[in-house]
Formats: sequence, structure tokens, C-alpha cells
Amino acid sequence: MTARIERVVTSGPVDIEGVEHKVENNTWILGDDDEVIVIDPARDAEKILEQVGDREVLAVICTHGLPDHVGAAIEVAARDEAVIAVHVKDKRLWRQTWEETWPDIDMEDEGLFSVGDVELEVLATPGITPGGVSLYCEELAVVFTGKTLLMDGPGKIGGEYPALADQLTSIGERLFTLPHETRVLPAHGEEGTIGDLEPQFDQWLAGSLTGTAETEAPPLVDGTGASGIKLNLDE
Repeated sequence: MTARIERVVTSGPVDIEGVEHKVENNTWILGDDDEVIVIDPARDAEKILEQVGDREVLAVICTHGLPDHVGAAIEVAARDEAVIAVHVKDKRLWRQTWEETWPDIDMEDEGLFSVGDVELEVLATPGITPGGVSLYCEELAVVFTGKTLLMDGPGKIGGEYPALADQLTSIGERLFTLPHETRVLPAHGEEGTIGDLEPQFDQWLAGSLTGTAETEAPPLVDGTGASGIKLNLDE
């Protein structure tokens, strides 16, 4: 297998409802010596393309339509006339950053992208945004989780969970059903594995993320959490 993964870290401000937050972002480059896919191109197109080098950019994939995930998408894609992919439910969010441009590909659940000798499968993981996705590469045993899942737990926007029940359902049904050795490569922070994070899931369901763990009941025997989230008990 010749495909490999590289990380480019950029940083800068993000405005959330009038409050400025300083954020570090991971942009991931997946490919071989000839061609690559760029995942979540944040802010600094020059730095990202420097890492790409003379390899051809086949596609730019945005796991979410948030500004710090799409900020360098147009410039990175333009160099090699690559296509830009965003989930169909995040197209309106994309337009908040790029008012006069639509993505080339409307991603949907279970879609596939190929680069080098590997494939990326689109996993719909809404919660942070309606069209949030993760990208699973079985051959490399890795999943790119965007903001859906970070090493310190489910991602937030400005310290808040926009739709925590949806996000936990996505994590439980689409991510924690992957093999435990699967590497988790998020849009922010360091990497880990599914096995590192999965043991915390019951605590998240019980309310530890919102400080209500002492007052909320644990998941019921039929797999329904106190928040109404239905777990997949077959895994």
C-alpha cells in the first residue's frame, strides 16, 4: 500500500456570534506520491499546497461547512482544478463563507472517494452541523472525524453543543461501531483511537458533558438513553 496521511496545522480567529475564538485546525492530506485528497482545508492555502508539493489535488473534502473548515477550499482546489465536496445539508452554511460559489459535489451518506490505492467512505455524522460527515478509510484503519469527535470528547462550537443528542447518536451508531484500533483524526487537536474514546460513551449519555450526570438516569436496558438516544446494542 502506497497511500499515506499527512497533517498541516493552521491557526487563526473564528467569530462565533460576535465573540472571537482562537482556533487551531488540522488539515489532512491523504494520497501517494502522485495524487492526494485534501480534507478540511483551513485558512492557509499556501501552507497546505506547500505540503502537497507537485502532487495533483484530486478533491477537496470538507467534513463541515463551518468557516474554519472551508476557508482555504477555493484556493487549494483551484491550483489543479480539483472538485470540492460538501454534504448537501451544509451547502447553505458553505455559502456563508463563499457567497458566490457552490461546491462541485453534494456528498451523501455512504459515498466513496478514491485516491491512490485506498477509498474513503462518507459517514453522515450530523450534530455539529446538519451536514457534518466523517470519512472512513478501512485500508488504513483511520477515520477523519472533523468536529464530530475530538480526543477530549464530542466537538463544540463556541463552547456549546448545537445538537448534542444528534451528535451522540452519530458517534454511537457510526463511529463507535468501527474497530477499536481505528485511528481517530479530528479537525482539532491530537489523534487517538476509537478504543481510547469508546469507554467514555456511557458517561456522555448519562450527562457528563452538560454537568447533569448526577440527575439523569443511565441508559435503560432497551438501549434508550435518558436523553432519548437509541443505542445499537448489536455491536
